[in-house]
Amino acid sequence: MASNEKLESLPNVGRVIAAKLRKIGIGSVSQFRERDPYEVFEQMRAEVDPDLCRCALASIVGAHYGVKWHKITAESAREYERRHPGFVWGKC
Repeated sequence: MASNEKLESLPNVGRVIAAKLRKIGIGSVSQFRERDPYEVFEQMRAEVDPDLCRCALASIVGAHYGVKWHKITAESAREYERRHPGFVWGKC
């Protein structure tokens, strides 16, 4: 994947997620791939949308690893909870 490809070329990334990524300074596939997806999600929650759910997390993690979001929702949520003890998910 070329470094100048649009974020929307990533799996699970549509215009809404791409816009949120751009708001935190991620404007290219290469910038996205350089970051830890869990840190990206945390920054998006802190700076753009505090109501992001575990499905959004799975979209970000899946985009990073090339996996469809619905196949990793539970796994990525558990990892986020491990990194952020006490965190409670809202509704998706």
